[in-house]
Amino acid sequence: MKARIGEHPRGDSGQLAALVLFLIDWVGDSFFFKLTTFLAIHAPLALRLAVPICALGLSAILFKAAHVVVEHEGGPAGVISSGVFRYVRHPLYLASVVPYFGLSVATCSLASLCLSALIFVFYDRIASYEERFLEREFGEAYRSYKLSTGKWIPRIRTRDPACPHSS
Repeated sequence: MKARIGEHPRGDSGQLAALVLFLIDWVGDSFFFKLTTFLAIHAPLALRLAVPICALGLSAILFKAAHVVVEHEGGPAGVISSGVFRYVRHPLYLASVVPYFGLSVATCSLASLCLSALIFVFYDRIASYEERFLEREFGEAYRSYKLSTGKWIPRIRTRDPACPHSS
């Protein structure tokens, strides 16, 4: 698959490789070898099920809300700062990463949790690559957007007395 303009050249293949590696690691450790799942006996089943369900739900919401960027032929005409993009700059990547952590918690697989952290680092690198492109493409508009929006975690917005509409 050919990368779209501004996307990391190995982003798609890297994401697919990460998914395959994670699934091999998670299934192998969680259901067959059980080398790093020893904490599972100490974690309540309700918690171990609630976390992945919430992770998958959040992921589905983020995918649906952020899909607007892939619907545009050639990409959006400007910086998208509305909807879910008002809160995080990379909701599609976040939607991809969250289930890795959720599944790792479900089986208490420390190996999968460590791999999830490495996968997150990969996603952070491709997101940073794309942000450099967006800064060149949209200049001050994107730099301003970066200052007001969290990369992965929503920023807590404080009320600005100079702007009555800020929250």
